[in-house]
Amino acid sequence: MQTRSYTSRLFYALVLMLPLLVHAAPQVMVSIKPVHSLIAGVMAGIGLPELLLRNGRSPHHFSLTASDVRKLTRAERVYWIGEPLELPLAKILRATVSESRVVTLLSLPDLQLLPLREGVQWERHAFHEQGEQHDKPVEKGISPAQVNPHVWLSPINAALIVRMAVEDLSHIDPENSSAYRRNGATLLMRLQELDRQIGEQLAGVRDVPFIVFHDAYAYFEHHYQLNAVGSVTLSPERMPGAQHIQQLRNRIKSLNARCVFSEPQFEPKLVATLLEDTQARAGRLDPLGASLPLGPDAYFTMMSDLAEALAGCLGGDGK
Repeated sequence: MQTRSYTSRLFYALVLMLPLLVHAAPQVMVSIKPVHSLIAGVMAGIGLPELLLRNGRSPHHFSLTASDVRKLTRAERVYWIGEPLELPLAKILRATVSESRVVTLLSLPDLQLLPLREGVQWERHAFHEQGEQHDKPVEKGISPAQVNPHVWLSPINAALIVRMAVEDLSHIDPENSSAYRRNGATLLMRLQELDRQIGEQLAGVRDVPFIVFHDAYAYFEHHYQLNAVGSVTLSPERMPGAQHIQQLRNRIKSLNARCVFSEPQFEPKLVATLLEDTQARAGRLDPLGASLPLGPDAYFTMMSDLAEALAGCLGGDGK
């Protein structure tokens, strides 16, 4: 009798749990932290996406563990930027994950795309003609080799990614569609307010020249109409030689560039060398939010940190 009673209780417990099992959140994998944050915001209260590149790993050069590959093969959806940013991931995705389960963000319709700038010395209006509105898409038909892949640093693109994720996740998980849509609406309002705050914060330093570590901030610069005049290196994997450093040092002096920014993933001594015999200051920008905790707030904190670092170094006395 006791056995029958236990079996009956177990049966009803399983019946009660069945809706939870049936409507479990999809398994989602995201390549980099800023996009992971946006997807986590869309999935808030439903499930947690998995981040592929943890612990500050650079998307430009990395290797995956066997555990990483297993997670990719199990994922119902994989969101990544695309081959121009995460080249090591491209071959693995083609070999292990069905194309129907992969969303390449660089291929999204209406995504604002900018070209990589040529050389390490840039002109103010490299992206657009004088008077062009800064919130409109500026380039079409850029080849994959030419595109600047750091698209998440535009709040316009971030909003587009959120809208895409809402529709995509609602399609593969219709039971939670209303929750995805509520979360998406909240995120879009937060992005709008973030954009307003950053625009106000940077309004006073738009014309101040500065140099970045590499061409990672074009979308941020373009949207907020900032005056980056060059980069320390063409590629994070290629460090500049002595001649290039001297050319940049001369450019800092001739343009009165106020700041040279390093990145946490790369050696800061190079920037210190570049600043010798100039009046420029050293700053640091992080386009990935490497040290930030995972979650829906990471994107907003990363963007705010970028604005604060730029405003602090470019404006006032830099203290």
